[in-house]
Amino acid sequence: MITTDLAPGSPCWLDLGAPDVRAAAAFYGAVLGWEYESMGEGGDMEGGMFKKDGKTVAGLGKLTEEGARSAWMIYYTVTDADATTQAVQGAGGTVRVPPRDLDDWGRMAQYDDPLGGQFAVWQPGKNSGFELADETGSLSWTELYTTDAAGAKEFYNGVFGWQFSDMPMPGGGGAYTLITPAGQPEERMQGGLMELPVENLVLAGGRPYWHPVFNVTDCDAAVAKVTENGGSVQMGPEDAEGVGRLAVCVDPSNADFVVLTPATPS
Repeated sequence: MITTDLAPGSPCWLDLGAPDVRAAAAFYGAVLGWEYESMGEGGDMEGGMFKKDGKTVAGLGKLTEEGARSAWMIYYTVTDADATTQAVQGAGGTVRVPPRDLDDWGRMAQYDDPLGGQFAVWQPGKNSGFELADETGSLSWTELYTTDAAGAKEFYNGVFGWQFSDMPMPGGGGAYTLITPAGQPEERMQGGLMELPVENLVLAGGRPYWHPVFNVTDCDAAVAKVTENGGSVQMGPEDAEGVGRLAVCVDPSNADFVVLTPATPS
């Protein structure tokens, strides 16, 4: 499970780059019950924070990178962003945004893995990251779709020291790899990765991509809100044994995410 104690290598933040900040705020407010707190209007600095029950769950900003698609960026906690940057480069990744300080809040950097999957890191300062996780309306899992699962495991192990375990997919659909932060027990699993053919990665032009999984109380009701508010559904809703009921969704600007109603423990 994802927690807010934010062990090194675990998710600590996520933000969305959207072409229309106000429209994105309205969409996720309708689907996930988030409140949006603006930190600036107009221009390239337009953006703010999403909150659930008064607790910060994610960020939202204006998409300004030319040619970039609207997408969620997931950040992982590190103790030294500069050392992580060296590890990324040593493992064949690319630096998109070099380490930089955000006042005294912390230090961040963004990268591409060797096949183009984008991710980011956060070295905490005054701010450690989100204030709510693994609860209704917050991040509960992260997932990477890639064309090379073995290569992804080698790269992310080299960068974060992640531990991996494979489980068979139903119907002989290959393996799903579970991710646990370095040195943490299996109950701290935070995400998974799955190998897919390049034609299944059309959202990112054939490149790998990470997406967030959000906890919801009623998957079907959340999906109805997605479609009512201009989004679409790529898969589901469907039941996954031992996991829960889930659907892969796309918002009106083509950023993908998953909604999941977790299975009730037996």
